[in-house]
Amino acid sequence: MTIQDSHPSRRTVLSGGAALAVAGSGLLGVTAGPAAAAEKTAPRPDQTKGTKPMLQGSHVTTKDGVQIHVKQWGPQTGQPVVFSHGWPLTGDAFEDQMMFLAQHGYRTIAHDRRGHGRSSQPGFGNDLDHYADDLAAVTEALDLKNAVHVGHSTGGGEVARYIGRHGVSRVAKAVLIGAITPIMVKTAWNPDGVPMEVFDGIRASVKADRSQFFKDLTIPFYGYNRPGAKVSQGVIDSFWLQGMMGGLQAEYECIKAFSETDQRDDLKKMIVPTLVLHGDDDQVVPLATTGKAAAAMLPKGTLKVIPGGSHGMCTTQKDLINEELLAFIRA
Repeated sequence: MTIQDSHPSRRTVLSGGAALAVAGSGLLGVTAGPAAAAEKTAPRPDQTKGTKPMLQGSHVTTKDGVQIHVKQWGPQTGQPVVFSHGWPLTGDAFEDQMMFLAQHGYRTIAHDRRGHGRSSQPGFGNDLDHYADDLAAVTEALDLKNAVHVGHSTGGGEVARYIGRHGVSRVAKAVLIGAITPIMVKTAWNPDGVPMEVFDGIRASVKADRSQFFKDLTIPFYGYNRPGAKVSQGVIDSFWLQGMMGGLQAEYECIKAFSETDQRDDLKKMIVPTLVLHGDDDQVVPLATTGKAAAAMLPKGTLKVIPGGSHGMCTTQKDLINEELLAFIRA
């Protein structure tokens, strides 16, 4: 692992789950409900098992019949750069990066996760295994080869699980941005992780009034609670709109997926060059127990800590992130 900290004097360690607690329970004053560790998603149906994923219009049909919305920009002959978005957003969250890289000759692709955005809401499969298989369906349907996979937050976990389940035969490089890997929740092997009570609070808030919760979440997400922050109502509105395009059930069940999934084995299987970008002021996904821990587990990982970077730095520091991505892809 190579570590590049461009602001070593700044404190980059976030203790336990205090940062996420602001976004989860502390911000809204939610009383934690019962732990949801025993929740299970519905089984995957077999009626379309074995069919080849197909692209029809702007949707890829997966082997289990789910419609995954896909958009593609840039020259079709360019090297593919595939984006996996965070919770509770859509592929639109990466538009700044997609257009920038498309203008530099890359074929950029972003999909909406099942249950999110313009993809169908099947009511099952809201877990990282299915997310990874859906990403594999997109890569197969579009016949993407030598691709660079970029994942933000939950999307970072999706990219890691995709490689863990499907290998690297179609993958050239990977980028994890503010990713949830290797795990977020506090466990015996992750004692500094975020307490389960925080995620129970998020579940309670989403179930009670997800519309208001998404509006409140934007404040720590983009670092708008920091002194001197330039608050954009447009960015807040875009986040809320993307979140509300998804289904309540899918977004609720995804909380378990992004908080409790152990991805240590996935990271070990990421044998391609992997860039870990993480903000030192990420109040949603703590740097110390995710970005730094994940980079240490990657066979070919490089950690780049972004000074002042929030969880939403792909938007708030888009020019910097764009240049980091371009430099890594070209290297």
